[in-house]
Amino acid sequence: MIEIEGLTKRFGHVSAVAGLSLSVGKGEVLGFLGPNGAGKSTTMKMITGYLAPTSGSIRVCGHDIETDQIAAQSMIGYLPEGAPAYGDMTSRQFLQFIAGVRGFRGDAAKGAVARAVARTELTPVLDQPIETLSKGFKRRVGLAQAILHDPPVLIMDEPTDGLDPNQKHSVRALLKSMAPQKAIIVSTHLLEEVEAVCTRAVIIDRGAIVADGRPTELLARSRHHNAVTITLPAPEAAMAVPKLKMLPTVASLEQSGPDDGIVKITAFPKSGALLIEDVSALAVREKWTVRELYAEAGRLDDVFRAITTHDTARAKAAAA
Repeated sequence: MIEIEGLTKRFGHVSAVAGLSLSVGKGEVLGFLGPNGAGKSTTMKMITGYLAPTSGSIRVCGHDIETDQIAAQSMIGYLPEGAPAYGDMTSRQFLQFIAGVRGFRGDAAKGAVARAVARTELTPVLDQPIETLSKGFKRRVGLAQAILHDPPVLIMDEPTDGLDPNQKHSVRALLKSMAPQKAIIVSTHLLEEVEAVCTRAVIIDRGAIVADGRPTELLARSRHHNAVTITLPAPEAAMAVPKLKMLPTVASLEQSGPDDGIVKITAFPKSGALLIEDVSALAVREKWTVRELYAEAGRLDDVFRAITTHDTARAKAAAA
């Protein structure tokens, strides 16, 4: 439903996006990740036709975004960064205006607005000027206009930005409910959002893709994948460390504390080995007073940091 080939965008001598190729199919929720300045928003602006590429091609539901722009854009719901809207309009007036722009008239327009309002829980602020709304409600107005025409493709830049935890849960549930019938790209800095919503994650750095896979596949690249943490009283922890190091599946240990007399020890596995059974069996044999014992699937922030350019390195490269 989204086909991108060789997408490049230059601003003077700077390449914001460098030969990016990507496809997103029906039923996919793609988490689009990268450091600040990696080219995420620039890519999304080009997909939606807001910004022309220097080279490369973009097709949305078979329509070329440059040569068949109106048809392509009719397939897209777009929530841009900051969710811009006409602040002097009420939420109702703005959504009615969007319905008209999208070609709805009469009862069809009323129905489209009502469905978008219900799905984004905007009823309490429908008749308030948008400029008076909280950041969270402004974001939801932006989300409502993006889904109003029930498009097959959704492009969303930080959809839960400014929302409280309950609102984030509602928006994530909405995206998951719509996902089977759509292709959705979600740009986000919230790594937990990728795990909660996305079926696939792409990480870009300096305008190029550096990782592409299911969240579980990326988690498997984390140093915490299959790591086991055990929490023990400090005296027992001192005796436990050498015994844990002797386990054949343990590569290394890290510990923190003591905090209120409790020490947390994390054991990292050798080449993806499963540690939890070995560690738990050792704890039983030694009769340790275990306060916590758990294994981790991995941490996306580990993977993100490992495969993207650090800000310090980026600054040095820019200064060179």
